[in-house]
Amino acid sequence: MAQAKPSSEGRPRGRPPVRSDEETKQIVIEAARHAFAVEGYAATSTEELARGAGISTKTLYRLFPGKAALFEAMCADRLDRLLSDVNLQASNQADIETNLAAVLVACADLALDPEVVALQRMVLQQSATFPDLAANFYRDGISRTAAALAGWLRDQVKKKRIVLDDADEAAGMMIGMMVSAPQRAAIYASRTLPSRKEIEKRARICAAILLDGCRGPSA
Repeated sequence: MAQAKPSSEGRPRGRPPVRSDEETKQIVIEAARHAFAVEGYAATSTEELARGAGISTKTLYRLFPGKAALFEAMCADRLDRLLSDVNLQASNQADIETNLAAVLVACADLALDPEVVALQRMVLQQSATFPDLAANFYRDGISRTAAALAGWLRDQVKKKRIVLDDADEAAGMMIGMMVSAPQRAAIYASRTLPSRKEIEKRARICAAILLDGCRGPSA
């Protein structure tokens, strides 16, 4: 009896393509983002993280020294993506108040992003037990946002559009005015984050106060 010929539509021959470490890292980071958001940092085990990413714990530890390093990488990855979308190069053809309002909106897009606020809430909850989490989140997120704004302010000083003695200090004050109250309301009182329209309105008010102050004529 003649043997049946193998079907040309059968399983592909050879080994499946090998995934690079960078690709695997991204898969692990996405799995960690979901696990940390659902279970919290302390309750999430490295075994669960490895299982969620479809890899062994040995591979996980080869890519990330531990859970803290993975959390830091996850925060940095998310913030890198958001910061790459933040455009602080507002048109210099517009007036400085319009420019500043646009820049404050860009900063708020990062600081008031729902996922960033969720990460901040988790960091605050776990900071007493895992103090490095708070330090890393501050370095990778809050400080980098302020540094980006300070760089924009220095550029405006060079162009003689504004006058500032300390751009870094001013950037911290501006970000605080723009986003601190909505962040606190969302984290501590479970308030809804402001809409885009509300953020733009807040930015215009903040820009006007920062540039012109609010002292009345009688004062």
